[in-house]
Amino acid sequence: MIITAGLTKKFDDFTAVNDVSLEVKPGQVLALLGPNGAGKTTTVRMLTSVLKPTRGWARIAGHDVVQEPSAVRASVGVLTEQHGLYGRMPAQDYLDFFGQVYGMNKQFRQERIHHLMDILGLSGNMGRKIAEYSKGMRQKLALARALLHNPPVLLLDEPTSAMDPESAKLVRDSIHALRSDRRTIIICTHNLAEAEELADQIAIIREGTIIASGSPTVLKRMLLGPDVYILRLAIPLNGIPDLPSGVKIQSRGEDWICYQTETPNDTNPYILRSFLEGGYPVLSLQEKPRSLEAVYLQAINSPSEVEGLHVS
Repeated sequence: MIITAGLTKKFDDFTAVNDVSLEVKPGQVLALLGPNGAGKTTTVRMLTSVLKPTRGWARIAGHDVVQEPSAVRASVGVLTEQHGLYGRMPAQDYLDFFGQVYGMNKQFRQERIHHLMDILGLSGNMGRKIAEYSKGMRQKLALARALLHNPPVLLLDEPTSAMDPESAKLVRDSIHALRSDRRTIIICTHNLAEAEELADQIAIIREGTIIASGSPTVLKRMLLGPDVYILRLAIPLNGIPDLPSGVKIQSRGEDWICYQTETPNDTNPYILRSFLEGGYPVLSLQEKPRSLEAVYLQAINSPSEVEGLHVS
């Protein structure tokens, strides 16, 4: 649904995006992560035919972003950080205007407007001028505008910015519902917990270059090392039974140990059996959660160690 190869954008002597190659399949959600100024917005602008690439190419839903800009814009819904909402218009009239721009017939666009305003919790404010909306309400209205023509590709920049927790959850639930085998979504966000919840694939961009990409699970393993487990006991730990080779104890406490292993399917049953046979009642053995934030910070702060890491 989205494919780019060597996508590059230069402004005079400054390279904003450098040799970005991505492939996002139908039904996938890609989170594009990076610090401010990393090139996320410039990449999105090229994908929407707003900016012409200096080098490389991109196709959206089968349409070339340079050769077929009108078809590209008809295929994408965009939520930008700067919404560009027209404050003097009532919200319903605003969406109706965009429905006409997209060539939607009157009955369908009215049905679509009412449906979107309802699911986003704005149906009681359709007649109010946008200038009277709160910041969070404007964010939801901008999302409704992006979804209005039911596009196969969504490009969402900070989709839950400025929203209260309830509204943010509503938007995340909507994104979950929107994903299908016919729709692809790219999310640019600084909310790493949100990215981990929503995305199948992660791409980390730094100084215009994709330095790492892949699924959250695989990136954690590649950047943070093998899986980590915590074994908790019902009594104090006086000694540690013999452990298989390759098991690395990271830390220990009075009644627990934390260890790392590359072969948990073989190692964990052996360790459980060893402790039980040694007279230690085991309370629990569970994987230690490792966040996408740790992956992101490792990639951004140590780019030379991860640059070019692209794993499925």
